[in-house]
Order: sequence, then C-alpha cells, then structure tokens
Amino acid sequence: MPWSHRLPLPARLLVSAAAGVAVGAIGSVAHRFGAAQNIPVGLLLAFLLLGLSSWCARSRSDVTGLAVHLITSSFVVWQMARPGPGGDILMPAGFSGQVPFFSEHASLIWLYGGIVLQLAMVFLPAAWFRVPPRKAKPAAIGA
Repeated sequence: MPWSHRLPLPARLLVSAAAGVAVGAIGSVAHRFGAAQNIPVGLLLAFLLLGLSSWCARSRSDVTGLAVHLITSSFVVWQMARPGPGGDILMPAGFSGQVPFFSEHASLIWLYGGIVLQLAMVFLPAAWFRVPPRKAKPAAIGA
C-alpha cells in the first residue's frame, strides 16, 4: 500500500486536506493557460490534477477523505477568486467586449466545475477506488 494509505485516519485526512489546498492553488493559477487563444489547455490540466488528487483522497479514506478534499480545495479556489489587497483579481469573469469564449468563462468553469467533479466522484463505485496491496516477492533461493 502507498505510505499515505497506511497512516491512521486523522493523518490520512490531513494528507487529503493538504492535497486539496495544493491542487486548489495550482489549478487556480494554471486554469487560464491558453484561454486567451480559446484553447483550454490550462483548464484541462487543472481538472486532470483535481481529478487525480480527488481519486487519491477517496481511495485513501473513502468519502470522508473526498469530503475533506472537496472542502479544502473549494475554499482555496474561492478565496483566490476574491480581489486581492490591491484590487487585482486572479480569476476574472464577465467581460465587456469581444473576447474568446474560454477567456471569458474559464474562471467560472473552474470555480463550479471543481465542485461538480468532486461531487460526481461520490457516486462512483467504491471498487474503482480500491488500491490492492502488493504481493510479497518470493524469497530468493539460498537466502
């Protein structure tokens, strides 16, 4: 089993929370890559990272781990969507004028899509999230 799966439940939940914070921050920075050219490369990569991290959280400690991951990642994403101290905003949405579709909507897709993706994982079969233990290697002959 991976190291994080062998930890006690509180430690596994802490790992899921830390992963949620990290993926929320990284995805919030990366989701707009390519949006100005109407190519959502950053958005796809951010969702891929979020999906993998969510899968790990659920496989590590079932729906409870996924819930902790959802809460922490969503909190970070929504906090990063707020205006900064100087009024700057990392996730703009709703433009006036002619801009490409993903340039205008990438932030909203990231804000709401992250929640939808993680909630959808709750309803997937538990067997998809099982990590089987490794088989022991046979002892070497003469050892």
